[in-house]
Amino acid sequence: MTGDQLDETVSACLNLIDTRFPDGEERGGAAMLLADGTILTGTAPDAVNPAVEVCHEIEPYAGAFRLNQAVVASVCLLRDDHGRFLVLSPCGVCRERLALHGPEVLVGVAAPEDPTQVVWKALRDVLPDYWMTVFPGELTGGW
Repeated sequence: MTGDQLDETVSACLNLIDTRFPDGEERGGAAMLLADGTILTGTAPDAVNPAVEVCHEIEPYAGAFRLNQAVVASVCLLRDDHGRFLVLSPCGVCRERLALHGPEVLVGVAAPEDPTQVVWKALRDVLPDYWMTVFPGELTGGW
């Protein structure tokens, strides 16, 4: 994977948010780069009951599974009410999902000095004490 591919992944996420939600409201989206170079995007649909809402990453994650492709990088962005695009690091549930693709999956996290800047980190670096490391035979990603 190249830096250009990572930039394209971020651009795909930004484009999804701008295209799907052109009125500038606070909305988000996610993009995942797959092992074959494909970039899949997704966003979270509204639900009357917040307990059944899903995250932005579900759609590209399920698409990667459907295509039988490994996820190599993932980013989630939120356009706030000031029009800034904030980088949202993967929540615990998404980290669990991405862990199936191995510890080298890159995830976008916010730069400490600027939450609008993507910093790419390996999943292993955002999960230093991942619970499955005590079961090395259970993981295929080389933890």
